[in-house]
Amino acid sequence: MHFTSEQRLDDGVLEREFTLGEIPGILWTPASASASASAPLILLGHPPLGLRKMYPRLVARARHSAADGFATATIELPGSGDRPRWPAAEQARADLHRAMEAGEPVGDEIIDALILPLVEKSVPEWQAALDALLSLPEIGGPVGYSGGVISIGIRLAVVEPRIMAAAFFAGSFVPRAMFEEARQVTIPLHVLLQWDDEGNDRQAALDLFDAFGSKEKTLHANMGGHTGVPQFAGEAAAQFFTRHLK
Repeated sequence: MHFTSEQRLDDGVLEREFTLGEIPGILWTPASASASASAPLILLGHPPLGLRKMYPRLVARARHSAADGFATATIELPGSGDRPRWPAAEQARADLHRAMEAGEPVGDEIIDALILPLVEKSVPEWQAALDALLSLPEIGGPVGYSGGVISIGIRLAVVEPRIMAAAFFAGSFVPRAMFEEARQVTIPLHVLLQWDDEGNDRQAALDLFDAFGSKEKTLHANMGGHTGVPQFAGEAAAQFFTRHLK
């Protein structure tokens, strides 16, 4: 891990950009974090729109988490931002947009092509980032995962034992194969669902929640579209992480 920039935000949060090989990322640590008082870590997932585009939302989440004593980190997804183009992913996104603009149902073939390769490529990168982050003296466990493409979160929850709790946003397409993996998830879960999400199959989201194997899982459903998440929903997620990571 190589740090490329550093700035102290006005609330005392330390923001450091880094690279891990070819992968860009950002780490935020609260002012209280130090070698003698390491902070628990939350990995911030996000859609494949590029870190620069997602930055305002990511830094807002990071600052709220820092106020609760958490360090947070994120990495650029494959084919996004400044990373090399990924023709197969771009074709899958084009097929998705065509189907949605035509008012056609989004078939399993499109969803599989869009999501499954992303999961296969990005999950090992998240694990490599986690290795590097936990080697820093100011970062400690336990670790949580928040948001992002839900299928990436599912795979991480299954294969990465260092992740102790996860908050998922049920707002992305989920391949049928991921439902079987969801049954293997056993960590505590907090799942947020926007009831009128125009880009999400509500019944599929409910079926996925039902499939999760966790003994402790909570579904927070709120009225409104994809971008209409109420502020108190974020506060409930913060309380979830405080309960399980502190």
